[in-house]
Amino acid sequence: MDWVTFWDGAHSIYVNDRHKMVHYQRITADIVSLIPDPSSRVMDYGCGEALGAPTLADNCAQLILADAAPTVRATLKDRLGGEPNISVLSPEETAELPPASLDLIIANSLLQYISKADLKALLAQWRGLLAPGGAVILADVIPPNVSAVQDAAALLTFGAREGFFFSALLGLARTAVSPYRKLRADLGLTTYEEGEMITLLRGAGYLPQRLPKNIGHNQRRMAFRAVL
Repeated sequence: MDWVTFWDGAHSIYVNDRHKMVHYQRITADIVSLIPDPSSRVMDYGCGEALGAPTLADNCAQLILADAAPTVRATLKDRLGGEPNISVLSPEETAELPPASLDLIIANSLLQYISKADLKALLAQWRGLLAPGGAVILADVIPPNVSAVQDAAALLTFGAREGFFFSALLGLARTAVSPYRKLRADLGLTTYEEGEMITLLRGAGYLPQRLPKNIGHNQRRMAFRAVL
């Protein structure tokens, strides 16, 4: 199994419905705060279930949801097919978009699941899709010194604040014997030092900066803005 297959199937990454709801509410609010203005053309690359997509679409002119998992895309199309300014595309279809057709590309909680070579290829591809002054947001980037234990602590803190602490405890116990845990052990997660990411983005032709806050609840992870 690879990561695309995992995310394309049934999984229990969320400990309960409350966790899933507040997770997406937090991510959606954080992304909305990064959209430059209502005329922006935005792509959420590696979007997953994108439960906040209607809210994102209300805050921009065009929203493209891109995901490699076919079942995820089919579900998104069924759910959002009536939204006039939302499109659902595969990674291959995003590569065929017109040059300079986007103002903002967001890749949240994606980089840990792809190789560094794949990220370099995406950054080169995205340069061609961005309009002058456009930007890429890379978020939920994991530093090498952040462990699974620290991730668990961040989840428990989030659960205590949002009312699902005891479910989070049970969920962590389930995760310890879950396919996610096995896949993480077998494949690992791609990590980046802050300086490494800045160097990589500069080398790809962007003007990068680390943002003061990560997208989502885990502030041990990093977010970056890279502008053309």
